Amino acid sequence: MIDDVHPLDAEIRLRPASASDAASLAASLTRSRAYMKPWEPERPDSFYTPQGQRERLAGLLAEREAGRVVPWVLCDGEDRAVGGFNLNAVVLGPFRSATLGYWVDVAYAGRGLATAAVRLICGLARDELRLHRIEAGTVPHNTASQRVLEKCGFEEFGMAPRYLHIDGEWRDHRLFQRILHDGPVTGACD
Repeated sequence: MIDDVHPLDAEIRLRPASASDAASLAASLTRSRAYMKPWEPERPDSFYTPQGQRERLAGLLAEREAGRVVPWVLCDGEDRAVGGFNLNAVVLGPFRSATLGYWVDVAYAGRGLATAAVRLICGLARDELRLHRIEAGTVPHNTASQRVLEKCGFEEFGMAPRYLHIDGEWRDHRLFQRILHDGPVTGACD
């Protein structure tokens, strides 16, 4: 199931990221660059090119093979990537946790796609990866992302001062988590 294609609405699907997504990711990120600027690290211009995305995807896919990252893309009806969702820093054993990151193309924002994708990913993380919790952070003024997390059952558990270098400065982040289950630890030696 984690490697399946999941419809989110009549047009948009969530599916595993692949190397062939580089050009459409570059186009979507370029189109959304100004929109996402307040929530993103400063990036070199090369990040917004197909080659820059090929390099980024190669790293993500290697991390997926190692079991440390699970990357997905939102795809439109033409199978072009219009958003990205990652479970990063996947840790198994007794911790069984990951950190969630996501973005949606400016042309698709406000349609509930992030909420639908995060709900789906939480279910996959619980049922397929057997994770206990997922963590996410937002800059304090990213109320749209905070609403997504709250609608998906995340609870705020703290504030991290100067947590990430975002939009040219070290920014505080509100930290959220969702406990996925309180059942027994499975695969504690993973």
